[in-house]
Amino acid sequence: MKSKVRRLTVLGLIALMAMAFLSSPAWAGKKDDTLYVALEKELENVDRYFNNAREGIVFARHVYDNLLWRDPETYEYKGLLAKTFKWDGNTALVIELRQGVKFHNGQELTADDVVYTLNWVIDPKNGALNRNYIDWMKNVEKLGAYKVRINLAKPFPAAFEFLSGANPIYPKDYYAKVGPKGFGLKPIGSGPYKCVELEPGRRYVLVKNEDYFIDSPKGTPAIGKIVWRTIPEVNTKVAELMTGGLDWIWLVPPDQARNLAKIPSIKVVAAETMRVGFLFMDASNRSQKTLGIDNPYKQLKVRQAVNHAIDREAISKNLVGGESRVVNSACFPTQFGCAQDVAVYEYNPEKSKKFLAEAGYPNGFETTLYGYRDRPFAEAMVGYLREVGIKAKLVMMKYSALRERNRAGKVQLNFQTWGSYSINDVSAIDSYWFKFQPDDMARDPQVRDWLDEGDSTVDPEARKAVYKKALQRIAEQAYWAPMFTWVSNNCMNKDLDFTPYPDAVPRFYRARWK
Repeated sequence: MKSKVRRLTVLGLIALMAMAFLSSPAWAGKKDDTLYVALEKELENVDRYFNNAREGIVFARHVYDNLLWRDPETYEYKGLLAKTFKWDGNTALVIELRQGVKFHNGQELTADDVVYTLNWVIDPKNGALNRNYIDWMKNVEKLGAYKVRINLAKPFPAAFEFLSGANPIYPKDYYAKVGPKGFGLKPIGSGPYKCVELEPGRRYVLVKNEDYFIDSPKGTPAIGKIVWRTIPEVNTKVAELMTGGLDWIWLVPPDQARNLAKIPSIKVVAAETMRVGFLFMDASNRSQKTLGIDNPYKQLKVRQAVNHAIDREAISKNLVGGESRVVNSACFPTQFGCAQDVAVYEYNPEKSKKFLAEAGYPNGFETTLYGYRDRPFAEAMVGYLREVGIKAKLVMMKYSALRERNRAGKVQLNFQTWGSYSINDVSAIDSYWFKFQPDDMARDPQVRDWLDEGDSTVDPEARKAVYKKALQRIAEQAYWAPMFTWVSNNCMNKDLDFTPYPDAVPRFYRARWK
């Protein structure tokens, strides 16, 4: 029955595609200067500090502003709400604010709003999520009407990166009155768009902020209105794009994206993102104690064998497609500190078999590969492993269930992906996976100590040097089998001028109609 339903769905899409070829869709947006977009996850609360979904990041970048802004092309940090920003020693930042910036309710943004917002979310009793976004700050103090000092809990060299992407500023009086629940239903920011309608989890209407300050590095928004709908089902999104009900969708599976690219009225950009995939192996041997079974991955030669067994280039090119590329280091290449001169494991099945034999597994062994997304990629990995004698059973789980199983020490081979929350710094990936947190399957004290040093050293060159040591050891010990970068298939109205960036945060405020 399921296959029949799936076949009917595909046939229906093909029919719609044929209609799209025969007639030019009446695009919903361009004629009335409204951009109609669809994203996947329900966003019940649009308060950035109380959601951890990528959709929340996208909403925040349009409705709220941060103190700093990272140029998505040059990766340079620029003042956004800040006029100037500088280090004051190793554990403080002094920020002078722009004057004349207004929130959407007409209130001027001052130091009081910055001090209130950040001190409120820093306080653990207020329950803000994503503690890694804020725990690096000790407190914020007012130095003048438009000047603040951010005191750090300890040296935190990635402060500029987090201030540019993770810590929006809210209006003090309004937020104090309505709290996160009320703010999540009627948000007020200072960003390029105002939220004028909100149906939690379903629909959001944003209109251009006509009073947005003209020298913002974000630029002045060009499109008058954005109607954002939550549509989890990819076939529904594809159908609406083809018939003109939507102007932009993303995360379209490669096969459907290739079909959409054949339609003259649709443009497809298969853009690389900061998300990387990897196999993580239980080098720390937690699973043997927990499950009471042999754990081959405690041996370096087995981990090296896994690295040599998989043709990453083939999966990247043929299954992921677009701008996807193989990664060799345990990070995304543009991230600060992501050293590339590490041990590289080429696809070599014979070398893989040799290492398995030297490890005491001349005939391979049986194992379980756990994953939570992109089954076709995982199935391809299972196929390659089987060719060298590693007979892997694929078990797909929901992310939360897999996370808990891994944290309980019940996973030996784990197919994971990580997008670093769009933070362009090695600390956002390696310091999560390799510092003895619950998800760390390596638990190497030397790697942990090097990462700790890099995470607390303000000198950029010293950071690069110590991160390089950590990344080289991760590769030498083959704790990961790094795979490839993910691609976001951005499918859109051909009349929309829209540029995707690797951090996978759509910037509609930079889009315009052709």
